[in-house]
Amino acid sequence: FKESPRLLPAWKRQAEKEGLSIRIGRWNIPGKPIAILVKFEDYYKQRDQIFTDIWTWFKVDSLRAFGDYDESCMFAWACGTVIRSFVTFNKLSGSNVVAHFDEWTTGMGLLYCKHFLPDVATVFTTHATSIGRSICGNNLPLYDFLSDYHGDQMARQLNMVSKHSLEKIAAQQADCFTTVSDITAKECAQLIEREPDVVTPNGFEPSFVKKGKVAEKARKEARKLLVTVTEALIGSELPDDTLFVGISGRYEMRNKGLDVFIDSLYQLQHQRTLQREVVGVIMVPANVTAPRQEVLERLNHPEIKQGGPIYCPFLTHWLNDVPTDRLMNMIRYRGFKNTPEEKVKLVFVPCYLNGEDGIFNKSYYDLLCGFDLTVFPSYYEPWGYTPLESIAFSVPTITTNLSGFGAWAIKQGDEKSISDGVAVINRTDHNYAAVVKEIVMNVLDVCRMSDSERSLINIRAGELSKKALWTGFIAEYEKAYSVAIKQNQKKNKSLTHR
Repeated sequence: FKESPRLLPAWKRQAEKEGLSIRIGRWNIPGKPIAILVKFEDYYKQRDQIFTDIWTWFKVDSLRAFGDYDESCMFAWACGTVIRSFVTFNKLSGSNVVAHFDEWTTGMGLLYCKHFLPDVATVFTTHATSIGRSICGNNLPLYDFLSDYHGDQMARQLNMVSKHSLEKIAAQQADCFTTVSDITAKECAQLIEREPDVVTPNGFEPSFVKKGKVAEKARKEARKLLVTVTEALIGSELPDDTLFVGISGRYEMRNKGLDVFIDSLYQLQHQRTLQREVVGVIMVPANVTAPRQEVLERLNHPEIKQGGPIYCPFLTHWLNDVPTDRLMNMIRYRGFKNTPEEKVKLVFVPCYLNGEDGIFNKSYYDLLCGFDLTVFPSYYEPWGYTPLESIAFSVPTITTNLSGFGAWAIKQGDEKSISDGVAVINRTDHNYAAVVKEIVMNVLDVCRMSDSERSLINIRAGELSKKALWTGFIAEYEKAYSVAIKQNQKKNKSLTHR
């Protein structure tokens, strides 16, 4: 974000007179769109009245709210006030104005607009239903029994009443309701009782993907760093042909397939046909404290001979409570040691890779390009940016048909093997072991490939990603905005004639 005092000066003065605290500038991305930052903390003082009004107007149940509910709602309400001020000042009532809100976290803003700005067309996009994610996160089977679930009942059972109530009513009140994949569309119809008007897949913006010699240089730098940090952990050198396999995303063991990833590497460890060393790298933000001094010592003093693995040779950064961490417990349970004798090793990077983590000091994208393969064996993944990002950087990936991206890849003619850059594994409620086995087989296939064969699948991965650019998917958003405007006009016309 780059602030600019020259943008919208007259309205900004008016907004400040109305008590709105905003900053106006441009978002530093291709297109440089105008962006408005909204300070929302003052609305906490009005929280009880806001929740009362939303109950009175729309029957949103905020009584059982906890956690991040308050913060999200105060931000969304503040955004609503900014939209109202902007529309009123610029006399845009009756024009083709669309307000687009994403996820339950901004639902309060949509309802604000429905109440105060009936002429503004609204779009609501859910990327994942709060109840669907919670069902899966609580180890309940979603897909085989989807038709038997009732969203309101599950919200009570899983203590999700307020989030579900807001999400459901925002979806039902929106002039146009969208979601990001056909998989989630079925989930929405069942759990929040509205079928999406349009499916709007998440596109990719390729402007920051390096190309040609620059990309090759970045890849070599990233791989060298992965090797150096891993060697600092394990205290021994890795062979030049070591295969680096990565996974990233939210810390959701089942939903994101983190458990499957660890079990796949455990099974791979015991494959007699494995001829290369494999390092699995888990890049998942957790309850992190600081970079490990033992790792920094070895990185800063490579001349000192390393005496084997450091204590807890999996973690690049310390966690606040290592003994209770689920990933660490599973790694230990599966018996990984990170000794030189083991063909398969595991590294857990529990921090945000923002370029300032203290160990890698590279952004996620700058590190991603150094991997040979990624694995995202999701059980619950409405779209799946992580595998799409992977192939955009020409890193082949393994995912599942339960991710929106995986289902999309199948439609593009996916060959079910890694040979085309994406392997989509069939995952169900009950075939965990089969998924693990198939991942192992795909990793073994990559291990057996020559450099030229791997180079070819890297190229194929990059080519497939070009079919998922925003330039292709934006048409669905334009369709959604058109639907919203027409529906809003239809509703207002109907009210006028009453």
